[in-house]
This record gives sequence, structure tokens and C-alpha cells, in this order.
Amino acid sequence: MSATTAESLETGTKLSKLSKDHKKPTAAALKGAIQLGIGYAVGNLSSKPDRDVLMQDFSVVESVFLPSEGSNLTPAHHFPDFRLKTYAPLAFRYFRELFGIKPDDYLYSICKEPLIELSNPGASSSWFYLTSDDEFIIKTVQHKEAEFLQKLLPGYYMNLNQNPRTLLPKFYGLYCIQCGGVTVRVVVMNNVLPRAMKMHYKYDLKGSSYKRRASRKERGKSSPTFKDLDFQEMHEGLYFDPDTYNALMKTLQRDCRVLESFKIMDYSLLLGIHVLDRKPLSRGSRCDSRRGQKVLYSTALESIQGTVKDPEPVADDETMGGIPAKHKDENLLIFLGIIDILQSYRFIKKVEHSWKALVHDGDTVSVHRPSFYADRFLKFMGSTVFKKLHPLRGASSKRKRGSVYPGRSASQEFLSQHKEEKKEEKKTQSMDNLDANFYSSSEQPDLVPKPTVSFECAMNIEEDLDNSEKRRDSNSTVALDDPLASLSRSKSETELDVYLCHTVSIRRPSWS
Repeated sequence: MSATTAESLETGTKLSKLSKDHKKPTAAALKGAIQLGIGYAVGNLSSKPDRDVLMQDFSVVESVFLPSEGSNLTPAHHFPDFRLKTYAPLAFRYFRELFGIKPDDYLYSICKEPLIELSNPGASSSWFYLTSDDEFIIKTVQHKEAEFLQKLLPGYYMNLNQNPRTLLPKFYGLYCIQCGGVTVRVVVMNNVLPRAMKMHYKYDLKGSSYKRRASRKERGKSSPTFKDLDFQEMHEGLYFDPDTYNALMKTLQRDCRVLESFKIMDYSLLLGIHVLDRKPLSRGSRCDSRRGQKVLYSTALESIQGTVKDPEPVADDETMGGIPAKHKDENLLIFLGIIDILQSYRFIKKVEHSWKALVHDGDTVSVHRPSFYADRFLKFMGSTVFKKLHPLRGASSKRKRGSVYPGRSASQEFLSQHKEEKKEEKKTQSMDNLDANFYSSSEQPDLVPKPTVSFECAMNIEEDLDNSEKRRDSNSTVALDDPLASLSRSKSETELDVYLCHTVSIRRPSWS
């Protein structure tokens, strides 16, 4: 009996130890299995033909066992035996191609160097790992979140086809690692806050106020992540030029509309602020490594630029794709992205909202129905967090984007427009004066050109010509050819007058 009791106690101790390991497996073994598993899955995918994504591809789950001694299909490794599950491999391959990620670059970023473990400021028990080149975040997710993401993939596929430039997370892969009785599901995403750029302030913003203040433990960290109430106390708002503000809010509105259609709520805006006037973090190989391969549409500046068809990333090594902004007299670079979108408004969340609404104001808690959550989120971002810089009085609000020349003031534009109108008016009056006398005649020859002198002037010149000819004939001096000799006498008096006017305007004889 004693031996049986001892054996049962030993078994209970092992189970207790296993349950503890289930919550927190060995970090080194977990990171190694993740890197090896993703490397095998991507390498095995290269043998599959490149084709269009079908509806059934979103529900595919591939499973393979990787023993430490290796097999005919798997390589040998020094980690414990584990099983790898790859969700929707062809669909995620399409997503990586859409963002310009080549398989070799994907493997190089994830598998070349050890993953960097990050702290988690949120309430979830997720772990975060960062690749050494700052490109990808690997996050552990719960079973319900992984299941929800797989159901979300068809709609996510449609949304990315319509708008690849978005502040929503970019998912590049979903995997499951089963090692020693422990199951860990991980998703590979884009990195919102580049580690090569010093973030002087970090915020996790939801638009709610209930318990939205960083804890004392979080404030004690070297780089804490603050929340909504902290932002309102520390900042009066971040100011953008009108074009940038409109583009940013338009992107947020479009993304919130998509999340609302999927019945998603409780998401956050991860906001990083870099103050340009302060000394930045010294940049070494970390920043240089980002020059090689950049994911398309993954930076904050690229994400709000709408339907620009430029395939090249716009981020440079100085700004890292940050959005320029101002706060008081400080010049800032803003990095942001929507995170934690795998929380659907299920029955448990409805119960949580109802319970919190009994104790506190229901509109202030973070958990709420998707439509209300989206409206509150957008209102908080558009009025409290992000604000529009008003142009100087008299400055033109419509300028060409990227122009280096300052716009003219409103008074200058008004004066120049007034001058143009005066010129047009004078030009019209002069043309009317030229045409009025000629077109007042009742008979107009079809082939005779328009005269350039008035009718009265022609009559006076005709009388002067007759008097001069009489004087020349009486003096018998020089005989001039009569310019009217070739004309027929049958012509009307009006034609003769018009011809005289035209002839005098072309060749006016001199007389004393």
C-alpha cells in the first residue's frame, strides 16, 4: 500500500509539474521549436505549385512530427520531440507575397538569429518575440483566438485585396507547436514599433476610461506603456497637417468599419512617439539590417497613403516610416497600428460587459458591442489624440502635395484675379470699338477685308486727295497714276468708300 501511495504521489507531482510547464514552458526550447518549425513549414511549401487561393485553402491544417533524431522527411535537431501544425499554408503564402516578402527573406529574418523576448504590458498572458532585424513579431495566442483567426481568413483575404495599405495587423503565418504535452499557438505579424528608433512615449489606447491607467509596476519599467487617462494627462494632443490628418482618420474609419463587420471589439491602437529634438537611440547594425528587406505597406506612413500604386517602400533610414507630427514646440515621429483584433463579441464578452455595467458606467468600460466600440474609438482618436493643424490666416489651404514653394496669400490671389479681370475688360472694350463703326454699315462686301480706319476718316481723306489732284493738274508738274482708274464706275458708293479706307490704310500717299 505504501508503494502504491508513493507511486500515486509521484504521479501527482509530475502532473502538477506538467500543469505548471503548460503555463510557462522553457523559453529556449520554445523559441528553438518555433524557429525550426517555421523553417520546415516554409521550406516544404516551396515544393507546392503556385496557384490561386481557393476557398477550401483557408481551412487546411497540415501536421507533421519532428523527432529529435530526424526522419526521412524532417531534419535532426537538439530540441525535444515536437509536433508542428501549419494553418492555411497556401493562404498565408499569398499574404506574404502580397506584402513583398520572399521566402528566403522570411526564413532569414526568423531563423538566422535567436528571437528576442519582449515584455507584455497588457492583461493577456501572451508572449512576444521579435526577430533580430525588427521586421516580425511572433505572438502566442489562445486556442479561441487561433480558431477565430482561421475563420476570419476569407474576409481578411478580401479586405487585403481591396486595400493592402491598412493599420490592421498583417498576419504572415499561424502555427501550433506541441512539445512535451505543452501546446503553444503562435502568429507571425508585422512589427509596429521599430526597435532601432527610440520611443520616448508608448501608449495602448482604446478610447475607454475605466481602469485605463498604467499600473505602478508598468510605470516602473524603463520604457513603460501608458494608457488613455495617462495620455490625456501627459499630452494635449498630437497635431498633423490637414492632409496627413485626413488620411490618418480615413484609414482608421475604414479599418474600424471592417472590424465592426467582423463583430470585433476590444482592440487597441498601439502608439509610439519619437521626439526628434531629443537625442535618438544610437544606431548600429540593428538599423543597418533594416535596409536590406522591408515589408511593403508595413510602416505607419505607408499605411495611411491610400491607393498609391508606388511599389517601393517610402520609409528611409532616418524616419523609419514614421508620420511627422507636432506637440507644442516639439517635432515628432509617430508610429502606430491597430492590435489585438482577435477578440470577438462572444457570449462571454457580453456577460463581462453586463457585469461591469452594473458596477460602473457601461459606456466607459472597454468591452462593448462592436458598433458602439468603433464609434467611441474613432471619436477619441479624432478629437483627443489626433488633431489638425490649422493653416495660417491668409494662407492658401490648397497646395500641391510635395511642393517646395509657399502658397500665395488670399489677398495676393484676390489682387491678381482682379487685375486679370481688368485686363480682360479693357481688351473686350477695345475690340468692340474697332468693330462698331464698320458693322454699323447696312451693306458689307463679302470679299473686302475689314477696314482699319473709320468711315468719316475715309471721306476726309477722299476730299484731300481730290484737292491735291486739282492742284497738281493746274500746276502741270508731276502726273500721278490715279489709284481709282482701274475700278469700274458701276461699283456702288459704299464699296468705293470701303476700298478707299483700305487703300489709305495700306499705302497712304504723302502730300503737303
